[in-house]
Amino acid sequence: KRNRHSKKETDTPNIIESDTADMASQPRPPTFDIRLVQGPVSYEPPPTYRDGGGENAFLGRTREELHPQCGELKLLRYEAKESMALKLLLEIAQETATKHGLIYVRMVHAIGDVPVGDASILCQVVSGHRKETFQATAELMDKLKSKVPIWKQEVWESGETWQDGA
Repeated sequence: KRNRHSKKETDTPNIIESDTADMASQPRPPTFDIRLVQGPVSYEPPPTYRDGGGENAFLGRTREELHPQCGELKLLRYEAKESMALKLLLEIAQETATKHGLIYVRMVHAIGDVPVGDASILCQVVSGHRKETFQATAELMDKLKSKVPIWKQEVWESGETWQDGA
């Protein structure tokens, strides 16, 4: 089951207030936004948390490359076992949030075609302090690439190749 904060269509940021009495007794459970979307992804501002001192966001983009036999890279095409990918992404997010004391975790991965210059993954975390956000983002990306059933096909000027892991 996913927890998601929806952004209201106003200029006012979505501010999540912490109850100081609750914070003293136990930490608030983190919030998760885990999705697979068709086509490229883009940066989305997270909800604003009063105790969120650090946000880190990573956008993984398709970079320009040249294959010796196939020519110029045109796009990356992602496929996934979607139900399993969503389940594992949430598990990874929950484990990492617990380990690093995160308030919020967003992992949005593209399915389908992602042209050169566009992003295929948004990995975003909010925590009380910056150090945890950097560590958690790197850990989330490493686990995503090694554990989640998302496959990447490279579509070149004249041919295709497959890569293990997204």
